Amino acid sequence: MRRDAKVRRDALIVAGAEIFTERGYKVPLDEVATRAGVGRGTLYRNFKDREALALAIFESEIERIQQTVAAGHDLRKSMIDVALVTARGTSLYARIAADLVADTANMAAFRALGDRLAQALAPLADRARASGDVGSDTDGWKLSIALRMVSNVYHDFDDEAVALRNLNDALDLLLDGLRPR
Repeated sequence: MRRDAKVRRDALIVAGAEIFTERGYKVPLDEVATRAGVGRGTLYRNFKDREALALAIFESEIERIQQTVAAGHDLRKSMIDVALVTARGTSLYARIAADLVADTANMAAFRALGDRLAQALAPLADRARASGDVGSDTDGWKLSIALRMVSNVYHDFDDEAVALRNLNDALDLLLDGLRPR
């Protein structure tokens, strides 16, 4: 993909995430194109429909998770960092999943995102098991469930100190349950 085409595609993904978060999943896609500073043709060249745009938004979230996990921090820091990176995506995912029509192909693609999230968190689970921070049965899937639970205590209206306190408190509760017995 040419660099300028990638810049426009990335702008559409950012604009889509912002507008879907602000106004819901059913917002006219022309508004996404306008916010991204591109025309309708560019939007539809990149994404055949709103579901394709939504999938691209979540794919970009998973890439951000992979980068965060690759930093190699311990379980607590990594989970906090991932929760902060993905807080908007977590609430957006819940909102979009609730609005999605029962289209088998799209639902399968959205469900596959859960598997991708578990794969992205697998290296963190491996490190946490090796250090004894979690039990031997903790894998990327269990960390993805924990991440979704922890992310639910994050609210856009909280200031950073409150958000971090809430995330740390939620992690304390969860990590106690994941520790080996």
